[in-house]
Amino acid sequence: MRPDSNDLIVVCGAGGFIGGHLVADLLRQGFRRVRAVDAKPLDDWYQRFPQAENLRLDLQERDHCALALREAAFVYNLAADMGGMGFIEHNRALCMLSVLINTHLLMAAREAGVRRFFYSSSACVYAADKQKSEQAAPLREEDAYPAMPEDGYGWEKLFSERMCRHFREDFGVETRIARYHNVYGPHGTWTGGREKAPAAICRKVIEAKLSGSHQIEIWGTGEQTRSFTYIDDCLVGTQLLMDSTVDEPLNIGSDESVTINQLVDIVEEIAGIRLARRYDTSAPKGVNGRNSDNTRIANALGWAPRVRLRDGMERTYRWIHDEMAATLGTPTHAVVTAP
Repeated sequence: MRPDSNDLIVVCGAGGFIGGHLVADLLRQGFRRVRAVDAKPLDDWYQRFPQAENLRLDLQERDHCALALREAAFVYNLAADMGGMGFIEHNRALCMLSVLINTHLLMAAREAGVRRFFYSSSACVYAADKQKSEQAAPLREEDAYPAMPEDGYGWEKLFSERMCRHFREDFGVETRIARYHNVYGPHGTWTGGREKAPAAICRKVIEAKLSGSHQIEIWGTGEQTRSFTYIDDCLVGTQLLMDSTVDEPLNIGSDESVTINQLVDIVEEIAGIRLARRYDTSAPKGVNGRNSDNTRIANALGWAPRVRLRDGMERTYRWIHDEMAATLGTPTHAVVTAP
């Protein structure tokens, strides 16, 4: 089921990283009725487009959700109070409160007769005992149960997945659920405490290069493993899933696993610099090993990530470098080395 030009598509969380990119992509495809909704002041959105209807609404409030979804046919719920590991480990109650957003949006979707509702879940729903080793097997969708998700944020995501399921089964709201694995790219948070590892490492390397300190702090031992999904791949997978008949959660993630030390190696190579590393083993580091098993989405939708980590990190590095240079009032040309 694909929207047509007369359908109203609502993107909740449109002032955030993935939401802003999704609005941009929908407009590029020629959809004329796109409503972008976020709780942040419009000037604080990462991307904002005059072709969209841009609304500032607090989606934790039920009446605001009703306004957001008025006349909507397709809804993408990307709204949540979240950030990187440093944020979610110290703000578990704030993360849990995002359950109000999805619950009230589902209620509004049912009342508005929405034809398709997408929920952005997370790899943080997966059971902790499947992620104890740096060499842990890639996570399959069934590995979310028996449940032992990331405290706070992961529990909210898993509960909201169940809400989507039961609204589909009991009320006929057609829901689609993606479990995102560390989505990264330009036009996202890179400072302030909510940034994730790719952006944080880019920022730290650029700071070290500009300051001449030639040192970097890494949280944990640096041997914890992750996979990172470039935003363009995420958008393709998200819309394929939204258009499909698949009503069970699917991973949308890269299966290119690296250690955090290897991620730093990549950014150092891009920057043309080598840094002394200092490890803070008391800092939040998350699970020891996490990677995405893409067997199910490959079979169901023919989707696989196309952007190599090195290529995506170079694009991200260039953008963050230019943002930092503009803030500091220095020249904005990012010199990067060839792969």
